[in-house]
Amino acid sequence: MNLKKRVALVVGFVAALAIAIAWGSMSGSIIAQRGGNLTVSAAISLTNAMQEIKPLYERNQQAREIRYNFGSSGALQRQIEQGAPVDVFLSAGKRQMDALEEQNLLLSGSRQDLLRNRMVLITPKNRAAIANFRDLLASDIKRVAIGEPRSVPAGQYAREVLVNLDIYDDLRPKMVFGNNVRQVLTFVETGNVDAGIVYITDALQSDGIAVRATASENLHSPIVYPVAAIKNTQNAEASKDYLRFLFTDAAKAVFEKYGFSPVS
Repeated sequence: MNLKKRVALVVGFVAALAIAIAWGSMSGSIIAQRGGNLTVSAAISLTNAMQEIKPLYERNQQAREIRYNFGSSGALQRQIEQGAPVDVFLSAGKRQMDALEEQNLLLSGSRQDLLRNRMVLITPKNRAAIANFRDLLASDIKRVAIGEPRSVPAGQYAREVLVNLDIYDDLRPKMVFGNNVRQVLTFVETGNVDAGIVYITDALQSDGIAVRATASENLHSPIVYPVAAIKNTQNAEASKDYLRFLFTDAAKAVFEKYGFSPVS
C-alpha cells in the first residue's frame, strides 16, 4: 500500500471516529433530555429526608438525575416568581404555594398535600430544663430564636403559637429571627440563644439540643407540606413521575424515619 492510500485510510478512520464521538455525545444529550433531569426546590427542613430519597428514585430512573435546591420556603417562592428554572417545589407551608398558584405558576392539577409536622420548644442540651412555652417569659431566658415569620413557615407557626398563648408581645425584646429553621436550630445548638422553636423533624436530627415541649396543634395553623410541579418546567412528564414517587411506600418510609407524618 502506497503512502497516499495510507494517508487516505487514516483520514477516513479519524473522520469516522469523530462522527461516532459526536453521535455518542448527541445521543447522550438526547437521552438526558428524554430522561428529564429535574431541579427540585424544597424547604430546608426536608434536607435529610430528600437526600435519602434521591438514590431510591434515581435507582429506577437511570437516565434521570435529581438536583436539589434547599432554602426557606419564602426564598424559594421568590426564586420561582423570578423565573428560576425549577421543575418541582416542595414547600413547608401552604401560604407560599398559594401565592404561586394565584399567579398561575403551578402545573395544572399537580398540587397535592404531602406531609405534616409538629412544632417543639428546644433548649441547649446542657441548659436547665424549662417545662413549657410560658417559661420563656422567665428572667433567665434572655434570647429566644424563631424563623422570620414573613418568609419562614416555621417562624409563622411559632409566632402563631406564642400569639395564641398571649405571650408573643412580651417576648418580642428577646426575639432572634433566623433566615430558615435550620439556622434557628444552629442558634440553639451553639448556645447563642437560650431557647428556640423548630419543627420536631429538625430537633430529631440534633444531639446538641433537648426538646422541652410540643405545641398543641390547636395553637397554630395545620403544618402541611404541599408539593407541585412548576408550570414552566421543561420536563412535565418527569416532574409528574417524581411527584408520584414521593407518595410511594418507599418514600413514605423515609419521611416517617425523619419524623414527618404522610398526609395520605
